[in-house]
Amino acid sequence: MRGATLATLRSMQVPDALRPTHRLLLGPGPSPVPPSVLTALGLPTIGHLDPAFLRVMDEIRAMLHALMGAGTGGRTTPISATGSAGMETCVVNLLERGSRALIVRAGVFGTRMAEVAERAGAEVTTFDVPWGEAFEVGALEEAVGDARFDLVGVVHAETSTGVLQPLEGLSDFAHQRGALLLVDAVTSLGGVPVEVERHGIDALYSGTQKCLSCPPGLSPVHVSARALERIANRRTKVQSWYLDLSLIEGYWGGERAYHHTAPINMLFGLHEALRLAFEEGVEARYARHARVAAALWSGLEALDLAPRVALEHRLAPLTTLAVPDGVDEAALRRQLLDEHDLEIGGGLGPMKGTTWRIGLMGHGATEESVVRCLTALGAVLDRDARAAVDAATRALQ
Repeated sequence: MRGATLATLRSMQVPDALRPTHRLLLGPGPSPVPPSVLTALGLPTIGHLDPAFLRVMDEIRAMLHALMGAGTGGRTTPISATGSAGMETCVVNLLERGSRALIVRAGVFGTRMAEVAERAGAEVTTFDVPWGEAFEVGALEEAVGDARFDLVGVVHAETSTGVLQPLEGLSDFAHQRGALLLVDAVTSLGGVPVEVERHGIDALYSGTQKCLSCPPGLSPVHVSARALERIANRRTKVQSWYLDLSLIEGYWGGERAYHHTAPINMLFGLHEALRLAFEEGVEARYARHARVAAALWSGLEALDLAPRVALEHRLAPLTTLAVPDGVDEAALRRQLLDEHDLEIGGGLGPMKGTTWRIGLMGHGATEESVVRCLTALGAVLDRDARAAVDAATRALQ
């Protein structure tokens, strides 16, 4: 067996060095990465306990905390894994076997949150919302009455549907029932206001590959003072050693105790991505996302393409639109990729095969992206791209 393995190794052809094709990423993520973030990713690696790196960690934490509008309380930490691990981190720290959770399912990621909570041993009650729609707190109150819960979970920006869910009143609803409020902000952080303190959010998680325009690999998480108290008073240990926030805080906090080897260069990249956000100004960044999204919507209307979400609940960083009758949506997306080096996303769940998802996130939320997207869509659908670009241009004036 060992001889066969050596023979295989000797005969193996070494692959060529990677030279990825440059694509314009206008799907649901990842988003285009700015050159300075790519440069930061390539900086010399230093030790994860090097004083210089500890300073980088502190600056990242402070910038994330400010971007989330988290005020002066709680803790904000980038988890060393992608956004789904941020979801898992919050759930397994705040729930234990026998806990009661109310999870709103309005798309793929609310459904995933409910499953993660079930796997953590919680008794899960779900509140289902039609895909593509938002819900009102009154509907939740009517559905569950005075029932008590330990956690209420909701997705702020549902990436599968393109809905931006209003958060007003949700913390009051949760706290009146003894629950913490958990919010998925994977696609909203950095693109629309999140405002943790104003909305009374107890736990929030996000990802780096959406509106922050850093490659996937980290998940910013915030937990409030109320949530930290819940964690400190658990009856049982957190089921995940790696995602146990009390252990992670030993590394990110004052002790600097070894927990895991941090992804140093990924954190360099996140530091630069956050620095760029504050250099631009967060309010200006939100306005930019809203402005280019409105231009895209005007252009799509000129192409006779219909967004799936009502304007008042439409998510600026990600637009879902109905695939025209008779169009092979997957083949068209492949044509966009092959002929225009442009990526958009397909639908998920019940929207699969009938929906396209167009992301204008972070570094990709530009007028140039809108023009290229409309021009390419017009070409592959054989529709009037010039009229679409003109409509978008008027919306930008």
